[in-house]
Amino acid sequence: MKALTKVALLSAACLSLSGMAHAGTKWDMPTPYGDGVHHTKNIRAFAEDVKTMSGGELVINVHSGASLFKHGEIHRAVRTGQVPAGEVFMGILGNHDPVYKLDNLPFLATDFQSSQKLWQASRKAVEQSLDKEGLKLLYAVPWPAQGIYSKDKVESLADLKGAKMRSYSATLSRLAVLLEATPTTVQTPEIPQAFSTGMINMMITSPTTGVSSQSWDYVSNYNDVRAWIPKNMVFVNKRKFQRLSADVQKAVMDAAAKAEQRGWEMAISETDTNTAKLAENGISVSKPDAALVSDFAKIGDTMVKEWADEIGERGTTILNAYK
Repeated sequence: MKALTKVALLSAACLSLSGMAHAGTKWDMPTPYGDGVHHTKNIRAFAEDVKTMSGGELVINVHSGASLFKHGEIHRAVRTGQVPAGEVFMGILGNHDPVYKLDNLPFLATDFQSSQKLWQASRKAVEQSLDKEGLKLLYAVPWPAQGIYSKDKVESLADLKGAKMRSYSATLSRLAVLLEATPTTVQTPEIPQAFSTGMINMMITSPTTGVSSQSWDYVSNYNDVRAWIPKNMVFVNKRKFQRLSADVQKAVMDAAAKAEQRGWEMAISETDTNTAKLAENGISVSKPDAALVSDFAKIGDTMVKEWADEIGERGTTILNAYK
């Protein structure tokens, strides 16, 4: 009886271990944006693709809306292995490496075709920067082009002078200074409160953010200047990635390539769709005149030169490849 009991226990233990072996790997993945934003929709589709392509060997649990880590904490959380993967707005890492500031330079790439070319020219440098921190790029997806939200109409640079402008990156803070405005760091979930309390009275951001934050509740005007097309990037801790089997690694990278293509298509579609939604909800949507575009372009040239001087040879290589 005792022998049979031992056999039974050993069999149960083996079955338990077998079940654990086939349970697969589970990853937590934080993102700073809400479920209505195309980036989060795309990430959830990416997670489903990974699960399907890996045969359930890797399951990614997406934590949206900065519910697991705040936006500014996600990069470090992935780098230190607190979570295996995450998403951040590329420009917020400009203080880590100036290569990320390129993504926010105004009036350098103002349409999706140009933005795609700029990404192709800079992708290798971004991958190398992440690699030095023990991270691996999975994919990057743009936002719609950035426009100016304000309570009063913006028709010239003079209308921006003295504004309390929302900032979310070192590059945008520099732009605010050049516009003689005051930059104030405000993350996406905090935008409505920041406007209602008078912390800011102007912001440059995408139609997507304008819709998701219901900007019509606190501003009246949107100037569709299409200043630049920034991106979010999704990356993974290299050690966590290397622990996956070769087949699962391939599944992740295949799903990432699919997510990048899908995400660009979503951003292009959302540009016109969400700009129309702003107008439908009572915001006055306008286009900049030639004089304002010219003035902005001069500021853009200044910032590109400053960036090139800061980053050195890497920047020259990227800009030459782009141009």
